[in-house]
Amino acid sequence: MATAVTQDIHVTTRVRFEPVHSDVRLLRFVYAYHVTIVNRGKETVQLLRRKWRIADGLAPVRIVEGPGVVGETPVLAPGESYSYVSGCDLRGSIGAMEGHYLMLAKDTGRHFEVVIPAMTLVHPPVLN
Repeated sequence: MATAVTQDIHVTTRVRFEPVHSDVRLLRFVYAYHVTIVNRGKETVQLLRRKWRIADGLAPVRIVEGPGVVGETPVLAPGESYSYVSGCDLRGSIGAMEGHYLMLAKDTGRHFEVVIPAMTLVHPPVLN
């Protein structure tokens, strides 16, 4: 678990390998990640966009960006939180994800980026 704080927005991530959805022999390693965003500030904020940089041990770096997260652009009043689960697949058994969210402070119209803590994606060693 890792947490990053940007302008009173706390982002906590957890990641786990998904053996049921992976096929190591075919170089398909699937990871699920759980993100919780907590607004500890005094302004209501809205998550507008996300941008991920995904490093894969056997493939080129991917940039994934777009509106919201899991089809939503959540609004968080002071003290509120929002959680979601998503996934990532790699060709290699080790990789990493890092990124940021673009947020809007609803009262002032100010846009700002919120850091998502880096996650290491590692497949457990295979025992013969």
